[in-house]
Amino acid sequence: MKRAVILVSGGMDSAVTLAIAREQGFACHALSVSYGQRHGAELDAAVALAKVQGAIEQKTVIVDLRSIGGSALTSDIAVPEHERDEPSAPGIPVTYVPARNTIMLSVALGWAEVLGADDLFCGVNAVDYSGYPDCRPEFIAAFERLAALATRAGVEGHGFRVHAPLINLSKADIVREGMRLGVDFARTVSCYQADAEGRACGRCDACHLRADGFRAADVADPTRYAAPSGQAGGSFG
Repeated sequence: MKRAVILVSGGMDSAVTLAIAREQGFACHALSVSYGQRHGAELDAAVALAKVQGAIEQKTVIVDLRSIGGSALTSDIAVPEHERDEPSAPGIPVTYVPARNTIMLSVALGWAEVLGADDLFCGVNAVDYSGYPDCRPEFIAAFERLAALATRAGVEGHGFRVHAPLINLSKADIVREGMRLGVDFARTVSCYQADAEGRACGRCDACHLRADGFRAADVADPTRYAAPSGQAGGSFG
């Protein structure tokens, strides 16, 4: 089996990405990054998902992005909350974490080179996403070129492939793909401000995108909400 490093955050997109890599026959090394995010529930979910989805190894690397801040996920900036039908503010939201995907892919690239793996997988999505610049196809293509230039393996002719299998899928498509692959979405944590038990707030952009995906796919939403039942389960069901 060919080896691959899979970025696994604990959210639904990375869980589906891991399942796709497994289906394609890769021996999957799951990499999670503790970057100073607001809660550790998603990292707990990542460890559990890697185990139940057949990763041969899971590693969590610590990168302190809270020390530089600049995001509602890594500093004392409030996570935007809004009513369900209220549109998000234009522009790149404050939940964007500066250089996060660049850093995560760089760590994954380093581990891949050590493992002798030529393939990296990440769950970025350019359709139902929040406007983050590092979730676009152009970014993935540019990083793949960088990987060929910046590594010993690349210089010696072993190119790296960066797979982003969800990049052109809607959230509903991702739900359907996960269902086909047997992903247990109840184990995933997507909320920007989940509580210690991994229960979602039901009000942030991540919660809205997730709920919309299950609704559009006509699949029951297994998300556990910390908010009052009228706020979350009833309206998002």
